[in-house]
Amino acid sequence: MKKIASSIFSIALVMVLTLTACAMTQEEAQKAAEAVVNTTTDPSLVTSPFINVIKDVQNSVVGINNYQTYTYTNYNPYYGFGGFGGFGGFGGDNGRGQRESAEQLAATGSGVIVYDGLVLTNYHVVEDATRLTVSTLVSDEEYEAILVNYDQSADLALIHVPSLDLPAVPLGDSDQLQVGEWALCIGNPLMEELRGTVTAGIVSAIDRQIDSTPTTDKYGLKRTVTNSMIQIDAAINSGNSGGGMFNVLGQLMGIPSQKYSGSQFSGASIEGIGLCIPINAAKSLISEAIVSVATGEFAELIEVDPSGSASITSDGSRTKSGKPTLGITVHAVSSTNDYFVYEGALPSGIMIDEIRENSPAEKAGLMPYDIIVEVDGQISSSTAVITQALNAHEIGDILKVKIYRVENYEEAQSISDLGKGEYIDLEIELFEFDVNT
Repeated sequence: MKKIASSIFSIALVMVLTLTACAMTQEEAQKAAEAVVNTTTDPSLVTSPFINVIKDVQNSVVGINNYQTYTYTNYNPYYGFGGFGGFGGFGGDNGRGQRESAEQLAATGSGVIVYDGLVLTNYHVVEDATRLTVSTLVSDEEYEAILVNYDQSADLALIHVPSLDLPAVPLGDSDQLQVGEWALCIGNPLMEELRGTVTAGIVSAIDRQIDSTPTTDKYGLKRTVTNSMIQIDAAINSGNSGGGMFNVLGQLMGIPSQKYSGSQFSGASIEGIGLCIPINAAKSLISEAIVSVATGEFAELIEVDPSGSASITSDGSRTKSGKPTLGITVHAVSSTNDYFVYEGALPSGIMIDEIRENSPAEKAGLMPYDIIVEVDGQISSSTAVITQALNAHEIGDILKVKIYRVENYEEAQSISDLGKGEYIDLEIELFEFDVNT
């Protein structure tokens, strides 16, 4: 036992001596800690195909705020309970309350600057807005924006922000995309707190034919549109809509528009399927908007007052000598007086009943049953729009109209009888025309 006790004592003594020998001074311990935590990283040695791209384009991706004005009734809580309303008109509204309006932030999304103050986004980001603002990564300020061009069926829109001083991104050629190349997405998922979020993935597929949900265009025509989309696996979420999908050259190749998730296909759980609109599909719209902004000719897209649906006389507007005429007889068609328009099979507008021979309308190629939906860029929801447009022109001017032409309208008894329809842009030269000939 004495030997065992002696051995234990010897071991304990060795451990104490060892620990004593290994103990550091405060200064030595501090130096050891500093050696571990005081490190640096040389960013010039970090390689990634993404870093410089993000630095170049991130500030050009902005947030878009969709404000809408709602009208509600501020009800009198005493109405119907012997209160003041209904007794000699106390309160003036019979106790039912008064109509009041309030502005609310209805939706947020993303956009990309493609020209001086011109921002490309999705139509569904700006839809139904009574006021639009833009926010940026470099400032907490909101900048007022104006809608200048859109295509609802393609889910594209362009807004102009005159006070926005940020660089535009270069556009790529989405026809040259390759499956497997990098796809970098920048946007504002969920809310403003996550603005400027960057995600990366690859191009999973090109030319996915995706049917849109049935929509009604700005003229009232219902249709389901099949769009060619880019499929990617980079994470995109609500709020990313309208942002940018870039390649490693920093070129804008697509606009994130939607994602598949949850159980959209036979109960299967789906992740990693995002869809982007190819940038080439937006180029004509961008070009139109640039011309409008650069020349200062654009205006807010506001529908006109639908009043004034009386038919125009056979001269198209005016009979005074030397003033423009079209040589047509027309009537307004809308959901209230035309079954096809009510069902969304035809747009509302001004339908041509008759065209005078050798008139400006005939020379321009207009035909009976054409529906005029725009005159000089103004939606023609009433015949008064044509009258106003002609009053603003002189002989020798060009009147621009957009028509909708459909096959078999005269013989159609049902929607299924209607043939193919299309929008056509025409220019009418307003020459001297004697309406009495």
